[in-house]
Amino acid sequence: MTEHPDDPRIARVADLLYEADRTGTAIPPIRTQLPDTDPAAGGYAVQRHNVARWIAEGRRPVGYKIGLTSTAVQRQLGVDRPDFGTLFADMAYADGAEMPFTGLIRPRAEAEVALVLDRDLDLGRHTIADVLRATAFVLPALEIVDSRIADWDIALVDTIADNGSSAAFVLGTVPVSPTAVDLGNCVMTLTRGGEAVSWGTGTDCLGHPLTAAVWLADTLGALGTPLSAGDIVLTGALGRMTALGADDHLTAHITGLGSVGIRTGK
Repeated sequence: MTEHPDDPRIARVADLLYEADRTGTAIPPIRTQLPDTDPAAGGYAVQRHNVARWIAEGRRPVGYKIGLTSTAVQRQLGVDRPDFGTLFADMAYADGAEMPFTGLIRPRAEAEVALVLDRDLDLGRHTIADVLRATAFVLPALEIVDSRIADWDIALVDTIADNGSSAAFVLGTVPVSPTAVDLGNCVMTLTRGGEAVSWGTGTDCLGHPLTAAVWLADTLGALGTPLSAGDIVLTGALGRMTALGADDHLTAHITGLGSVGIRTGK
């Protein structure tokens, strides 16, 4: 990716998204405001600008989310490739906890497989075997996504710049060895208020959740910021995103991994 570190448009767009996140106020799409020679690179430059600002403010990064891994989600949003964003400790909620709805704009939820690493993945090019050896355990997860772009009117560069449209995440609490479950054939059901609203299998995440993790390891390695021991990796949606409102109760069940849930405040 072509870098644009000194382009003033990067800082200007980063400021717009930072304020939108801080105030919970959506803004128009930013895709026309970035360098057009390599839009994805411009989006990641904006993302890094704000990640560095958040870290300077005291937020602690704990891993990464992979986005746009499901063809169903890609069709929902009109994009054709995955992306990633940074997870922070303050984005995590306990299984079954109540998450405040105030401050969210137009949130949606996805059910995913999470990996927790106990080895660095700094090998350049990676294999599924490398990812398996580096993974301490896997967990069921919910990711709450929320676009700072009004009405989810996003192209790929919009969501990349917006830290992958990330908002919050929930991890299950019973760790499972990655060799003890068939992640490719696991079946996911996401319910809202007891009604099934999304479903899919491990193959709906770039063909396999570990394939998505290999993509992330390779991509971050090429950027000089490899995955490290202790990182959480949300490997991507196993089915369609579902809208999330106030006073909702979501539960995701993934075969072999168990269940994870979240409630929203009124």
